[in-house]
Amino acid sequence: MQLVFDCPKCLNTAAVAVEETTSAVDCPNCSWSRTIGPADRVQGSPQRCLVCGCDDLWRQKDFPILLGLVMVGTGVISSSIAIYYYQPVLSMVILMGFALIDMLLFLVMPDCLVCYRCHARFRGTGVVNPDHHPKFDLELNERYRQEAARLQGAPPSASHPST
Repeated sequence: MQLVFDCPKCLNTAAVAVEETTSAVDCPNCSWSRTIGPADRVQGSPQRCLVCGCDDLWRQKDFPILLGLVMVGTGVISSSIAIYYYQPVLSMVILMGFALIDMLLFLVMPDCLVCYRCHARFRGTGVVNPDHHPKFDLELNERYRQEAARLQGAPPSASHPST
């Protein structure tokens, strides 16, 4: 499994491989380390965050956001060009084609896990238990965002975590 996280000590983004035998998560940029306990993962899949110890993880499709935005932009521009040339059928075919590609990618792409507290991303975790790791919950995310704002002493803002 690959773990991508922001180090709590040096604040640099780090990517490390976590195997079944790995006993600690270490930052390659500084001396920060956190021991992985036996309750932290079950059969190779994390049950809680290996970086901050948070019990709340959500699952999402592991798809590059930038590529998704490029696909949507390409579909919009292509269908708009077809509409400009009075080709509404071609425009609908283009939009339906992009919708079909999106559906196929949704079926094929694996899930990854993301921590609500520190936003660490766990890739390659295998089959994710949907009961233990549900999809994104806005209320739970807001609770963690408010907690982070209180701990920093700053007034809560409408910022959204980077995903």
